[in-house]
Amino acid sequence: MRAKDPTFLGLVTSVSGPTVTVSLAESLASGIAMIEGHMYRVAQVGGFVRIPQGYQDLFGIVSEVGASADSKAASGGRWMKVELAGEALGQSFERGLSQLPSINDAVHIVSEGDLKRIYGNEGLDQIAIGTLSSSESITVKLSLDALVTRHSAVLGSTGSGKSTTVASLLRSIVRPNQEGGAPASRILLLDLHGEYTHALADFARVYSATPQPGERPLFVPYWALQSKDLLDFVAGSLTENQEIAFSDKIQEMKAVVLAAANFAGLDPQSLTVDSPVPFSLKQCWYDLIDFEMRTFNGPQRDQPALEQGGDPETLAPPKYTPAALGSAGPFLNTQAKGIRRQLNLMRSRLLDHRFDFILHPGPWEPSLKGTVQLDLDKLLEEWLGHEKPVTILDLSGVPSAVLTTLVGSILRIVYEALYWSREKTEGGIQRPLLIVMEEAHRYLSGAKEDSQAADIVKRIVKEGRKYGIGAMVISQRPAEVDETILSQCGTIFALRLSNPEDRARVKGALPDNLGGLVDLLPVLRTGEAIVAGEAARLPVRCRVTLPAPEQRPKSSDPKVSEAWANKRIAEGYDRVVASWRAQKTFAVTRDLGIVRVPVEDTPEPQGDEQ
Repeated sequence: MRAKDPTFLGLVTSVSGPTVTVSLAESLASGIAMIEGHMYRVAQVGGFVRIPQGYQDLFGIVSEVGASADSKAASGGRWMKVELAGEALGQSFERGLSQLPSINDAVHIVSEGDLKRIYGNEGLDQIAIGTLSSSESITVKLSLDALVTRHSAVLGSTGSGKSTTVASLLRSIVRPNQEGGAPASRILLLDLHGEYTHALADFARVYSATPQPGERPLFVPYWALQSKDLLDFVAGSLTENQEIAFSDKIQEMKAVVLAAANFAGLDPQSLTVDSPVPFSLKQCWYDLIDFEMRTFNGPQRDQPALEQGGDPETLAPPKYTPAALGSAGPFLNTQAKGIRRQLNLMRSRLLDHRFDFILHPGPWEPSLKGTVQLDLDKLLEEWLGHEKPVTILDLSGVPSAVLTTLVGSILRIVYEALYWSREKTEGGIQRPLLIVMEEAHRYLSGAKEDSQAADIVKRIVKEGRKYGIGAMVISQRPAEVDETILSQCGTIFALRLSNPEDRARVKGALPDNLGGLVDLLPVLRTGEAIVAGEAARLPVRCRVTLPAPEQRPKSSDPKVSEAWANKRIAEGYDRVVASWRAQKTFAVTRDLGIVRVPVEDTPEPQGDEQ
C-alpha cells in the first residue's frame, strides 16, 4: 500500500522529543515525486512532511538530510531529520503537539492540499504576506494578533530586502483602500534614514526634525522627559550633589507652574521632578548661573555686586563685579554648587539649532513663566490620534549625540500615556499600537550609553502585551541588539545573513528548534525570509510580496554604471557646504527670488478678424 502511495517518503526510525529521524524509501532515489500532476522535490531542508496518527496528522519541517556510509542499507542509508511543529484534525490546524509518532510510522510529502489546510484559513486575524518559496500557489498568512502583541523582529544584512519587507508587512496589515482592511490601525514607525516617507505616503502622516514639503515638524517637549535623561543631554556628567542642585531647581519651578495652572489629575503633593509639567529651561539656566556667578559686598556679605542684569530669553548671563582677595570684597558666593561648566554646556545646547526640535519645541515650548500654547494631549493626538493609520517619525536629520535620548524619550512618552490610559478608549487595549523600530542596533545595543532607549524597549517587550503595545525590531546586526529584547520577539523574519555571529544570535532567538533551517540564511534570495514563531502556523521559507515600484522605500543601491557613464555636468560644491552647514538637504547658496504667477492663455484671433 505504501509503495503505491505517491506521497510516501519513508518510516520513522527514532523519536527524540519533537525531533524525528526518518529513513527514506528506496523509490525516492531520484529526489523527485509526481503527485496529481505537480512535481515535488523531496527530502529538501525547509520542506514539510506529514505523519498520520489516526484521525490526526502531525506536521513537521525538514531540518537536516544525509546518508549513512553503509550503501547496503535500505534506500542507500538515506535519512532526514524532522522538527515537529503542529497537528491538524480535519481542516483545523493547531501549533503544538498532543502526541508523538512511533517507530515505523509512515511519513508523507505535504501536498498543496495539505498546505491549504495549514495556510488556507480566512478571517480578520489572518494577513497575507507572500507565498511559499517551494510552492508559489500557496499564500503564506500570519496571525495579526500574535504578530503585534507577541512582538516581532525583521533581521537581515544590508541589501537583503529588510526595508521592502517592512513596507510590505505594513501594507499587508493596513490594506489601504481595500475592503476588509484595517483603517483603525495605529502604527508608529521610527525611521532613521527617511526611507519610508515615499513608500507609505498614501496612508501615513510624516513628522520630521528637518521637514521637507508635505511633512510636519517633529517636536518632543523636553519637559516630558525624565529629569535624568534630560540632564544627561543638556548638562553632561553630574556628580550626585550637582544632580541634586539641578533637580531641586526643576522641582521648584514645576511646583510654581502647577500652583498657577492647576493641571487636571495632578495633586501638588504627588508632584515629582519627573512629572510631565512644563517649565522654562532658559529660566532654569539663568537662575542657576546667576547663583553661581554672584558676588557680594558689604560687611555681612549680603549685598549682590551686580553690574548688569542678564536676559534669560536671549541666554545672556548677568555680570557681577569679580571677586577680590582680602577683606574689601567683593566676595564669592560660598553656597555655589560648582556647576558652572555644566551650565555652560546647557547654554551651548540651547543655542544649537540642531536641537531645536527638543529644546525649542514650537507651541510646546514654555514661556519664562512656564506657560505653553499646547499641552501633551495635542502632541499625543498628532502622533496617535489622526486619521491616517501610520505615523512616521523621520529621525534622519537628528544628530547622533541625541539619537538615543530622543528615541528613548519618544517611546517613554507613548508607553506612559498608553499605560495609564489602559482603561480608556484611547488606550492600547481598546486600540492597540504597533511600534516599528528601524536600525535598532544603533540604540538598543544594551551598552550604558544606550540605556535610555534600551530600558523602555525592554519594558515594552516584557509588559507591553498586557497594555496593547507591540514592538517590531528591525536590524542588520542582530548580534548587536540587546539579547533580552530579541528573546522577547515571538515572531522572527530572518532574511539573508552572512555574518556567523548574527546567524548564531538568530538561531538562539528562534522559538522553534530549527538549526538546519538557520543554515540557509546565507543563501536566501533578496526579499526571501524564514518566518517562524507565534504568528506563523509553521516555520516557513517565504517570498514576501513586493510592493509596486513607486511604493518601495528609498533604500535601493545607486546605479553606479549608469551614473558614471553619463556626461559630466557643471557642479557647485558651494551648495554642498551650504547643505552641510544648514543641516538641510535642500539648502541653497543664494535665493533667486523667483516669483511664480499664474499664466492665462488668450485665444488667438480667427482668420476673418485679421
